[in-house]
Amino acid sequence: MSDILIVDDEKDIRELIGDILEDEGYATRLAANAEDCMAAIAEEPPALIVLDIWLKDSRMDGIDILKAVKREHPGIPVVIISGHGNIEIAVAAIKQGAYDFIEKPFNIDQLLVVIRRAMETSRLRRENLALRRREATAAEMIGVSPAFRALKSQLDKVTRSNARVMLTGPAGSGKEVAARYIHANSNRRDGPFISVNCASIEPERMEEVLFGRESSERGVEQGLLEQADGGILFLDEVADLPSGTQSKLLRVLVEQQFPRVGGGDKISVDVRVISSTCRDLEAEVAAGRFRQELYHRLNVVPVAVPSLAERRDDIPLLARHFIEQFHRTQGLPKRALSEEAAALLQAMNWPGNVRQLRNVIERILILGDGSGPITPDEIPAEEERPNGESRVILSPELATLPLREAREAFEREYLLTQINRFGGNISRTAAFVGMERSALHRKLKSLGVVTSSRAGGRPARSEDERQEAQGG
Repeated sequence: MSDILIVDDEKDIRELIGDILEDEGYATRLAANAEDCMAAIAEEPPALIVLDIWLKDSRMDGIDILKAVKREHPGIPVVIISGHGNIEIAVAAIKQGAYDFIEKPFNIDQLLVVIRRAMETSRLRRENLALRRREATAAEMIGVSPAFRALKSQLDKVTRSNARVMLTGPAGSGKEVAARYIHANSNRRDGPFISVNCASIEPERMEEVLFGRESSERGVEQGLLEQADGGILFLDEVADLPSGTQSKLLRVLVEQQFPRVGGGDKISVDVRVISSTCRDLEAEVAAGRFRQELYHRLNVVPVAVPSLAERRDDIPLLARHFIEQFHRTQGLPKRALSEEAAALLQAMNWPGNVRQLRNVIERILILGDGSGPITPDEIPAEEERPNGESRVILSPELATLPLREAREAFEREYLLTQINRFGGNISRTAAFVGMERSALHRKLKSLGVVTSSRAGGRPARSEDERQEAQGG
């Protein structure tokens, strides 16, 4: 959608306009009547329409076409031209949504000025539409687990009000996605969604960022609160707000107005505030690091966003969603996710939550060979937990077994390792693993593990290994 459609029943006029615009670097298409015009729009909507208001031998005149275009393609600017123009026709066209009105015979310079402005308007509308689509994608809620359904139910309730919402949950769990979901489904959906990460702003700049600034050198600079007027301001990691800014933000929430930094007049705004934190704000209040009054003003409706560990059923859905998203936005391969790989992803530890899962999928798609389903051996090893606690890393084979088979396989491998570690000494092995010697013998027999009768004898083996050593 980047060309200009010129509609005029006079061949000389439409070709003249086409030649002028092509000399200026625009791509054009020509239509002599309403039928050709509507067919051209149906084939591919243009960026702009230059439309004669009187069309001979057509079932629709320019005003009828204008109405149809505004109904089906409201983002396409329409410039009306007419040799019979008068103020009434101009007013009628503008009322029906025309971008501008030019009388014949037209001045070429005037025509080009109007066309350039209209094309810029068209470009901005397309970019805005693309941005809204990206924001809609960013607000998609993906999941089927009980924890996810409970979260979505809460979010659906808060979208119907203008109450302030406090989103809590671990880093990377999707708190901003939840905030965008509230915005996209609220009565403020046509207003802006302005997000600021409070932890990323230098404390001495925070007030300028939020409230704006006035100075003789730089003039007036709007802050994020002004930019969010009529929409939503999302304060991500609100616990990191400087104490001085906390007091001023509290005043804004009470009065819905504020002065810019360096200014005197107060600015009134209509803003819904959604905040988030991964910290315990009540503990921050008790420690004197967060104002209690501000906490109560922001925490009108608390919503807990679950960690990925609490919604493991959603991991395959999220992984496939990210594959589709990376294919659409970055052109990365659109690969299937094997059942074995999905099972391994569900068994893994995810300290970084949904954000970490997204990064892992992106890494696989970038480094993989780009063909066939994603397999378990392509999934990178888990990173160490940040607090250094020990963990069990499941092999791809073990992660894809039913629980009973996986438990037996683990116990067999574990006990074989311990028996061999103690040189086949059952007494020492039983003491280490915390079992009675007789109970360990019964467990080994049930698992098919064969051991030497002498301490320090041959390594312990499974029954399958023993039979194989004997030639079956």
